[in-house]
Amino acid sequence: MKRIQTALQQDKKLLSIYFTAGYPNLEDTIPVLKSLEENGVDMVEIGLPFSDPLADGPTIQASSTEALKNGMTTDILFKQLEGIRHHISIPLIIMGYFNPVLQYGVEAFCKKCAEIGIDGLILPDLPLAEYNLHYRELFEKYNLANIFLITPQTSEERIREIDAASNGFIYMVSSASTTGATSGFAEEQISYFNRIDGLQLKNPQIVGFGINNAETFSQATQKAKGAIIGSAFIKALTKDGLTGISPFIKRLR
Repeated sequence: MKRIQTALQQDKKLLSIYFTAGYPNLEDTIPVLKSLEENGVDMVEIGLPFSDPLADGPTIQASSTEALKNGMTTDILFKQLEGIRHHISIPLIIMGYFNPVLQYGVEAFCKKCAEIGIDGLILPDLPLAEYNLHYRELFEKYNLANIFLITPQTSEERIREIDAASNGFIYMVSSASTTGATSGFAEEQISYFNRIDGLQLKNPQIVGFGINNAETFSQATQKAKGAIIGSAFIKALTKDGLTGISPFIKRLR
């Protein structure tokens, strides 16, 4: 968690990249991570593929399906990530769904993340109330940030509850859609960004969904601390493989 907080204190807008572990090939997880850091990415979300996602659009769903076909599992991901902190210093966050975590055992999952050097988790289907009631102590015990999502439809009351329960950043979903469904921001999204900025929350916000190039990265980070790119990166990986990572990142800022 400390690596996330240190990154958030930097005097720049953070670029966070999401990719699906085990895609395009099972053994690509570590090479992708290394290439992202070498090319100046500030933070990475490692997608733990799941067969029944809620928030993922078709691009990320397809990459998850392929990763599962490749044989990716929670155990294999953890095995691939062993020793990763000898090579990677930027914050690493696992993004997935609660079902695989529950099957693995929540404390066992958190403990393994801590041993590997994972800084936080994004689990969109873990409700705030359940987290506070059953799992918050575990996350704190293993020094893991739990990153919550907000959308334009989230009430101010709930946003403030999420802000109070957060200890890293808030994942600000730009629109009520799945990943990769939108491109660019309308006045409605800009107004939403300004509204959240006006709430003066204690946790910074990082915007996700709808960011795919330098222009949308700049728009998303006018008021927020950073932005997350997922579907556009997966498309680049699909088209160009690992050799496409460097030029893709260089085009973003």
